[in-house]
Amino acid sequence: MDAKEAINLIEKWLAEEGLQSKSLADARAQKHLHVRYPPSRNGHLFNIVIPKGRNLVIIGSVTRVDAAQQDEMTSHAKADPVSWEGWLHDTRLSLIRGQFDWTIHVGKNETPSSGPLQAFNISRPIWFDGLNQHRFLDTLRRIWLSKLGIIHEIRFAYGQGSGTPGPVDDWTKSDQAPNGQSAAEVEFQEELTFGSSFDVDEWA
Repeated sequence: MDAKEAINLIEKWLAEEGLQSKSLADARAQKHLHVRYPPSRNGHLFNIVIPKGRNLVIIGSVTRVDAAQQDEMTSHAKADPVSWEGWLHDTRLSLIRGQFDWTIHVGKNETPSSGPLQAFNISRPIWFDGLNQHRFLDTLRRIWLSKLGIIHEIRFAYGQGSGTPGPVDDWTKSDQAPNGQSAAEVEFQEELTFGSSFDVDEWA
C-alpha cells in the first residue's frame, strides 16, 4: 500500500461512517484531515495525518482544559503538592497503559509543585502494512475513550468548569499548537471544554 491508496481508503471509510472531514494545507504531509468524532455536536476534533516520506498514518486529538478547572488544580497543587503530583502521575500512567503516544501540557507554578494540566494530546500511528478499516476506526474510538477517561477524572476531581478553555503556556510562548495550528485556531475548533454542555455519560 502506498500513500495514495491509504488516502483513498481513509476517505472512503470516513464517508461510510458519516464522519465529515476537511482537508488542510500542510507542507509536511501528503494528507492532513480534520475529522469530528463521534459524528455529533459533541464530537471532538481529530487530526489524521500522512506525513511525507513515511509509510504510516497518525491519528490524534488535542484537548484544552477548562479555565475554572485549571484554577481548581492550581489550588490543589498549593494546598497539597504531594497529592497533586500523584494525580498527574496517575494520568501519565493511564496514557502509557493505553499504549498511546501522548503529550501533556502542564502550566508553570510559583511553588515547587507542577502547575495545572492545561492540555493533552493523544495519538497513535498505524503503518500502512497494518492499515485496515477495523484498525483505523478502532483507533479513533480508543483515542476518544481515553480522552473520556481523563475528562471523567477531571470533572470528578475539579468540577464541571466554566465552559471557557484555559490558557496553555507552551502554546503562548511558541504561538503554535500541535500540527501547525495556531493556539487561537485550536480554541475555535476544539470548542467543547469540560463544561455542562458536554455530557460524557452519553458516550461512556
